[in-house]
Amino acid sequence: MREKRMLKTLENEKGQNLVEFALVIPLLLLLVIGIAEFGRAWMTKNILTGAAREAVRIAAVNTPYGGYDNAISRANVILDSASIPEGSRSVYVNIPGASYSDVTATVSYYFPVLFAGFIPGLPNDNILLSSTTTMRKEY
Repeated sequence: MREKRMLKTLENEKGQNLVEFALVIPLLLLLVIGIAEFGRAWMTKNILTGAAREAVRIAAVNTPYGGYDNAISRANVILDSASIPEGSRSVYVNIPGASYSDVTATVSYYFPVLFAGFIPGLPNDNILLSSTTTMRKEY
């Protein structure tokens, strides 16, 4: 008798798993895609930081390889090696004239979000990522 009652209860719940899956899958996809996009943005931010550090270091030392143009070109080499497109990035290096003053390099990039419409709260398809590094001139 008890087994018949259990079977009758299970018959009334056909399709319940499908409904629960349909309710949970959008949240699960949002979470997975959000994690992937955050990982891409974090990696890109680290690349920008590395390019800014290289540029400011070259600008801060007094060697034949130092100076404004070499600092900018070194940052661009790093950004090119990471396949960051030229049109959506910018590199600025500020070298003051005084000895032992601070040299600053700023690298910016408009990071394209692949799933911008899928992740709520994003204002547009591109997010500005920027990294600034400062070092003291050695001469």
